[in-house]
Amino acid sequence: MTALNRVPSLMVRAGTASALTLAAVGGTVVIPGVASDAAAATPATKALQVAASKKGSPYKWGATGPRRFDCSGLTLYSYKAAGKKLPRTAAQQYNKTHHISAKSRKAGDLVFFHSGSNVYHVGIYAGQGKIWHAPKTGDVVRLQKIWTKSVWYGRVS
Repeated sequence: MTALNRVPSLMVRAGTASALTLAAVGGTVVIPGVASDAAAATPATKALQVAASKKGSPYKWGATGPRRFDCSGLTLYSYKAAGKKLPRTAAQQYNKTHHISAKSRKAGDLVFFHSGSNVYHVGIYAGQGKIWHAPKTGDVVRLQKIWTKSVWYGRVS
């Protein structure tokens, strides 16, 4: 079954968040990287849908939602809605995840931006080299291409 054939069943089952995700990624796939309808029910996929549904929410340092977010506040909020607990900061979240390679990354995994051994930013991998994140003061939650190779990946278990 192709990704396009799955769109109607995913949208019926997952609702508005999938529609927002569909619009945000150009209308071809509900969530890039989802391999089957069964995958739509995973916590990672749910967290990705929640993050996408927050598109346009303003950045605020220290905010954990539901209307404003900083980077780790968005990942914390999204995974909490999916039934998973994460610590508060990007560095703490990195230490809590199962570290994976770039080749192993899947939609819904966390992407950690680092300088040396210092983790300074986090987003949720959306597939196709893009993340949902809350970038910085004056910006909003959005889908953006990963802009550096200085990233590590983590899977929430």
